[in-house]
Amino acid sequence: MSRRASSGLIGVWAEAQRQQQRSQVIRQREAERRQRAYEREAARGQREQQAAYKQHREAEARRLTEALDAQLAALQGLLAAGCRAPAFRMAALVRSEQLEPFNPGALAQPLPMPHLQQFQHQSSGWTLGSGRRAQAEREAHDRYTQAWQAAHAAEQQRQRQLAAYRQQYDEWAAAQLVGIRAHNNGLGELAAALRAGDSEAAVEYFSAALYASAAWPENLPRQVSAAYDPAARQLVLDWELPRFEVVPQTKAVRYVPSTDQDKETARPVTQRRALYRDLLAQCVLLVLRELYAADEFGALDSVVVNGFVDDHDPVTGREAQIVLATVRAEREAFAGLRLEQVSAVDCLLDGLGGQLSARPDQLAAVRPGRRPGEVGGVVSHGGHAGGGEEEPDLFTMDPIAFENLVAELFRAMGMEAVTTQRSGDGGVDVEALDPAPIRGGRIVVQVKRYRNTVPPTAVRDLYGTVQDRGANKGVLVTTASFGPGSYTFANGKPLELVPGAELVALLHQHGLRGRLGDGGRPAGAAERGAATPTPAPAAAPAPYNVLGMSWSGSVALDVCALVCEGGRVLSEDHFVFFNNLQTPDGSVRSAAHTAPDKAAVEVDFDALPERADRLVLVAAIDPEVNPDADLTGFAEARIRLLDSAGHELDQLEVSDGRPGETALVLGSFRRRPDGDWKFVIGGKGYRGGLEDLLGDFGIEVA
Repeated sequence: MSRRASSGLIGVWAEAQRQQQRSQVIRQREAERRQRAYEREAARGQREQQAAYKQHREAEARRLTEALDAQLAALQGLLAAGCRAPAFRMAALVRSEQLEPFNPGALAQPLPMPHLQQFQHQSSGWTLGSGRRAQAEREAHDRYTQAWQAAHAAEQQRQRQLAAYRQQYDEWAAAQLVGIRAHNNGLGELAAALRAGDSEAAVEYFSAALYASAAWPENLPRQVSAAYDPAARQLVLDWELPRFEVVPQTKAVRYVPSTDQDKETARPVTQRRALYRDLLAQCVLLVLRELYAADEFGALDSVVVNGFVDDHDPVTGREAQIVLATVRAEREAFAGLRLEQVSAVDCLLDGLGGQLSARPDQLAAVRPGRRPGEVGGVVSHGGHAGGGEEEPDLFTMDPIAFENLVAELFRAMGMEAVTTQRSGDGGVDVEALDPAPIRGGRIVVQVKRYRNTVPPTAVRDLYGTVQDRGANKGVLVTTASFGPGSYTFANGKPLELVPGAELVALLHQHGLRGRLGDGGRPAGAAERGAATPTPAPAAAPAPYNVLGMSWSGSVALDVCALVCEGGRVLSEDHFVFFNNLQTPDGSVRSAAHTAPDKAAVEVDFDALPERADRLVLVAAIDPEVNPDADLTGFAEARIRLLDSAGHELDQLEVSDGRPGETALVLGSFRRRPDGDWKFVIGGKGYRGGLEDLLGDFGIEVA
């Protein structure tokens, strides 16, 4: 009995062991199945990722090929596209009399006046006796009176500022209208001169028509030199042609998966040469089309075009203008052409009897036709044609040409830039894109061809345009200058102001041409915050005194001077600071300092304007160097009075700075009845920086 029982227990145990083994096998097989499924999924994901990467690279290669095809199509269709562009007309030069409206901003809003109920409400809920209540009412009334007086004074100040701002705007608007009407009247005189066959008028008009034409892509040159023969009613010009590199060397781009690289297919040299030759013929024909289309006055009977490239002469190795195409086109012969459908090369050679280089890629020249220099009265636009010819005067340059020149400057600085349409531009003359990864972005540019100081209204309007357009920066370019109000308003904002002197310096720096009237070529523009600012060109007559400023502490300061009558500066141009290095008469100017001074100003006291009775010296924290600093670190300050030879005549003590203040009046030299000047120590501080200080001297910044 017991043996059978024992045998049964062994059987149960053996069965349990078999079940356990079977379960382990099943689990192992399940794990292996999951592993195989995971590996299959991973392999599929890798294949899909590789396929996606391959598709991306192939798509990028196709995009590059399409871009090359589009570039080539634009070159092949240059003449047809140019014929569809609107013809240049004199009306394009007419300036609108609609000016920027008066916009005082916050100054237009009256300041709210306090009400007695506001102060009584603060004292409500009294539970004491009538005596205490009467006292509290008197205190509330006193607070109300003080608040009302302060608000009334502030409102009067606002009204005075608004009136002064309105007067400034009205003066600016009147000057603008005078200039606009003079310009528009001058266009009528220009049209009459063109009808009469005046050489100078013809050269200026037709050169401007070519330079401002909308038919030319931005990547093609627009250098032109022209002269007009009134007896033959013939315009003779040299026109710069694009170089051989404009035709893309690469024909297509293909992605090769085995090497994970893009492979470029080269365009056959014979094809590039044929495309380039055809492009040159198109350029010459398009020049003829633009000139005859712009001739609404019947000034042209014939046109001679010499197309050239600036390069090294393969014979002499010297830089030269190599003529690759030339043609003389009579009006009657040209009028019978349908340029949209012609073969450019055949039309130029057979239809008009012109010449075209057989190997322009190798700079094989042709004999030019009549040259502008053989006629006389040559005028050049764009580029550097003419070598030693006089640079164009930015003040008298055609406004469209001036905007194009500014756009060309931005392109020369490595940006993408285009001029906007003449209408509906929203106050933007040039749109630029800076490709720099951090400091770059979209830039809106306004161009002001002024002779007088640009008013702060223009800077404020530009800031509004930057905000409306969502741009990264706004740039205001002018042939004139900016006042301290403009610079102070622009400080800390995404605005950049380019005055005329700096504009000319930038043009020359980037190989472009331009001058300001008879002022010639400036030495360059001083940079803000330079440790030793370069004095402005000759002005202050000797003998002059040097005022050297020094102080302890490492705080960076801008030291400025104001020429005043009473407590008001004579004009914004009589405020000498980092962006205005001298007064108009040169009697006060910034100077290079020498140790131990940290800043210096040169003054010819005898040459100061007669109505000026004081010269005020001020200092302010440089917000770009020490944006969070105050004048606590401005201590042990003094002014050294030196003669023109650098000998110390006296030392003048000035007040130290105080915590929380960011600007300080150091002191003033005041004219005495006998004509001598006496120094009076200052000490008034300002918490609102230079902007706050300038308001006390009559310079509007807001």
